[in-house]
Amino acid sequence: MLLFLLLSLPLMAPGHGNNPLPLFVAFAITMAFVITGAFSHLRRVRLVAGHVDGGTLGNRQRRQVEVPFDADEAFDLLDAAIRELPRSEEIESARDSLQIRARVKRPALYGGSAVSSLLRRASPANWFGSLRNQIFATVTPGDGTSSVTLICEPESGAWSDWFRVDDGTNLENAEAITRAITRRVAERRRREQMAAAQTVTEKELTVARLNLLHAQVEPHFLYNTLASAQYLTRSEPAQADRMLGHLIQYLRHSLPNVEEPLSTLGNELERTLAYLEILKIRMGARLSLKVEVPDALRAIAVPPMMLQTLVENAIKHGLEPKPGGGTIWILARRDADGIAITVADDGQGFNSAGGGTGIGLKNVRERLRLIYGPRASLAVVANVPEGVAATLTVPAAATPLPEGSAP
Repeated sequence: MLLFLLLSLPLMAPGHGNNPLPLFVAFAITMAFVITGAFSHLRRVRLVAGHVDGGTLGNRQRRQVEVPFDADEAFDLLDAAIRELPRSEEIESARDSLQIRARVKRPALYGGSAVSSLLRRASPANWFGSLRNQIFATVTPGDGTSSVTLICEPESGAWSDWFRVDDGTNLENAEAITRAITRRVAERRRREQMAAAQTVTEKELTVARLNLLHAQVEPHFLYNTLASAQYLTRSEPAQADRMLGHLIQYLRHSLPNVEEPLSTLGNELERTLAYLEILKIRMGARLSLKVEVPDALRAIAVPPMMLQTLVENAIKHGLEPKPGGGTIWILARRDADGIAITVADDGQGFNSAGGGTGIGLKNVRERLRLIYGPRASLAVVANVPEGVAATLTVPAAATPLPEGSAP
């Protein structure tokens, strides 16, 4: 309006006629457009923001948004939010300087009829400057967080604010980008919470699987021993008494640890020797044993029942099917990968017709994977000149990860 008055001053000077009516008509039309434009802007800002104050009424909007991401991730989030803004164009992203510039076409807010288009073009407020808006956004890095500064304004200079309003379009743009950032941050938080809940569930399932694997090993030996002892009480009471004594020794090493995730190599060896003494009663001279486990390694932490499983597997599939039986070797040594525990036999080997289902070895491998991840292994190879050698390699740390907490 002020610009129109300045342009009208020469027309009102002496010598330009004595009829001021055209000037007053032009002035009245201009004032009508300005007043109706300001009224429309006021009503639309109230509609968009729900209230009217100095911050919402302005053509130029500024926002400061704190984002709990590092600068690169915050920049990607901001860039996506601006690109998805309706009618955005000419987007310039500068990752190194963490800046984004864009232009946004103003929508035809109240229809595209011929009368509306004519009134918009006839309004003096639209004779000057562009009808587009622009966005300038920057990301300021912090310590694990970032601050987003967002400026939404008309593409024309600040002088245009004196006679033209933006009908709340920059307010809309600022609010839309802020909402998009907030929504994406909330989505990230929901995904993290879901991942954490899933991790807890998977850990609980892992513990349940380990308990099931453990339960598949433990009762097998107990049932066989008690059945053998029951048989011997009728034929050889002294042997039955010896067997029950070794069973008590076995349980002394087993029951305190049966629900614990960790044991020691020394305790597992004592448990296994008690197990083998019971088998010696059953197999007699068909079973012999050689043990080479340094005292320095007996304090190394290992999962329970694994050593016994390997021994049980060697006897069941190697020595028991072989006429005349054979020998079990239990060896332990420290190597570059950790502690290697070997159970070898000179039994039937891989050519045995009764090779079994391999459930015991599968259980050992599964438990190793769940406890140690890729840091442990089980290798089963042919022994020379006959039999099978199973080598269990675990990290040499004093305490492995608790079961169900594999990396």
